[in-house]
Amino acid sequence: MASHYASYITLFLIILGVIFPSQVSSSQIFSQGYIKNTHEKWLTEHGRVYKDAAEKKMRFRIFKRNVQLIEAFNRGEDKGFKLAVNRFADITDDEFRKFHVGFNSSMIATSFAMSTNKNTFKYANVKDVPPAIDWREKGAVTPVKNQGECSCCYAFSAVAAIEGITQITQGNLISLSEQQIVDCDKQDHGCNRGYMEYVYNFIQQNNGITSESYYPYKGTQGWCQYDLANYPATKITGFQFVPKNSEADLLKAVVNQPVSTGICGSDYRFRFYSSGIYNVECSTDLDHAVTAVGYGTTSDGIKYWIVKNSWGTNWGDNGFGYLLRDIANPQGTCGIAAYATFPTI
Repeated sequence: MASHYASYITLFLIILGVIFPSQVSSSQIFSQGYIKNTHEKWLTEHGRVYKDAAEKKMRFRIFKRNVQLIEAFNRGEDKGFKLAVNRFADITDDEFRKFHVGFNSSMIATSFAMSTNKNTFKYANVKDVPPAIDWREKGAVTPVKNQGECSCCYAFSAVAAIEGITQITQGNLISLSEQQIVDCDKQDHGCNRGYMEYVYNFIQQNNGITSESYYPYKGTQGWCQYDLANYPATKITGFQFVPKNSEADLLKAVVNQPVSTGICGSDYRFRFYSSGIYNVECSTDLDHAVTAVGYGTTSDGIKYWIVKNSWGTNWGDNGFGYLLRDIANPQGTCGIAAYATFPTI
């Protein structure tokens, strides 16, 4: 029994040391209030406020379980990437899926069948494919945004692609309004999921999209502010699908512009991803949307995609992730090559 208790204390030492390694001492570990204090510091850092003591107790249990999960992964066999405690640490898997993804693959329209036809693919004949490209370095990527608890990643993904092609073709990097999509695009479902094809259709039919500064993001769905939406900052002529299940074709598209793409984003490893090349045999059931803004190869030959997420800078590498590229599965890591689109301008 004593040995079991000692092992239990050791586990807590490991876990607590990960969260606040520079502040942990042996005497503190045995303090009854220490683990509660670590949670309090996390609450302050992330601005979390609970409605009552019962919720705080419940959230603390979830927090502790998630920290243990993260630590077990990081201390296991090296996978080439690491996890970290982030702002999602006190919510359940179900809550995460409900509020923080938002691409509804079940809504994919019949026209997606066109994505199998390479004759319609604008970049089919691209031959000059450099070994690496990063649209951030070329000034075509706006700062990472945060969708909050609104399941509208589809809007952020498509808008980021439009921001990119606008800068590439016109020379101006303009942060565009996701809130206009959430409020005004009636084909999609605001904070209750949608997909990128409808976003492009809406913007084309609406004669453009306004800037974020003019129609700022609120994180909730409201009435369409037509007086704000009637001042477009840029326009598009339409969109195209990347031929599905082809990383080679996705590469050709990303060479030319940032590309909106669906992925499986609800896996706990993606949720708590912090650094490295994300390399897992995850589901290809698409439930989240990101924007591919580049690709490259590490010094030891590992190929990767660069994706811009919409979970704020606390996730991943300041809001960006790196996914293993050129794998055996034609859908790509977590389905990145299964449903990709880009706007035309």
